[in-house]
Amino acid sequence: MVDRFDVIEVGERGRRRWIGLVVVLALLLIPVVSLMVSRDPEPGPPAGPTSEPIRSLTKIESAPNILTVRPAPKGGDEIIEVVFPNGVRAEVRYPAGLGLADLGVRPFQGVWVDGLYRQLSAPYNGEFEVTAGGRPIRNYAPNVTLWPRRAGTGYYGQVLLFAFGRWRLAMYDRGQGLTFEQRIALAQGVKGRETKDGYLVLSAKAPVRLARPGEMAQGEPAGPQLWFGGGAGEMVALVPTPGCRKKAVMPRAIEGRGRPAESVCKGDVLVAVTGAQPFRKQALAGIRITLK
Repeated sequence: MVDRFDVIEVGERGRRRWIGLVVVLALLLIPVVSLMVSRDPEPGPPAGPTSEPIRSLTKIESAPNILTVRPAPKGGDEIIEVVFPNGVRAEVRYPAGLGLADLGVRPFQGVWVDGLYRQLSAPYNGEFEVTAGGRPIRNYAPNVTLWPRRAGTGYYGQVLLFAFGRWRLAMYDRGQGLTFEQRIALAQGVKGRETKDGYLVLSAKAPVRLARPGEMAQGEPAGPQLWFGGGAGEMVALVPTPGCRKKAVMPRAIEGRGRPAESVCKGDVLVAVTGAQPFRKQALAGIRITLK
């Protein structure tokens, strides 16, 4: 009996010693673990190439995507030097009261890739019109990203957003959608540079081709243009058009705004205007253009 109780007692004492050892170890480990958790994590390895969207093109930008130039006064007129997207320069003279320079100017250019026509236009409110502060679907080049279709854009599809210096140009897909290869061709084939006075000049390489002055596509001018104003206000488009009096057609950006629109040929340049009647009258009568 004594031996049996001794065995039981010995066994209980051994179990108590084991439990006590575990408690002591736990008390010793708690501060060590706390110290390790409180330390800052070690820096990871340098990031390599990745398919993550370009951060510089995903931040929210809402500044107007326009160029405001300072006019030179001359009598009761103002004079500005402009550069079309094909690099052609011109002098634009207009009545000072028209305030054309104050409207701001942005480029437009039609483009063909493998026989499909698309448009490169500068969103008036900048890249926010395309991005809405979101993230792109993917990158096609360091300066070209793909964005989802915006709600309420009708039959327009996904959007290619091009960054050329301070400028943002959007190309909305529509109709027969572009293939992956065609988007790559556009991203790699369209180049842009800023002039010293801030205008954007574009160039392209095959299979991409920029529309020439006077060319038409889908019933409207496709060649290089300059658009003054936009948003909910007045707007003026200067459209180089050789043989203007016989070929003049207003761009849809002017004619399709749901406001009265008129146009007139000033030599080989079409001047198309939309806005209030006094503004239209003064623009059509007063704007003079000299191509250089």
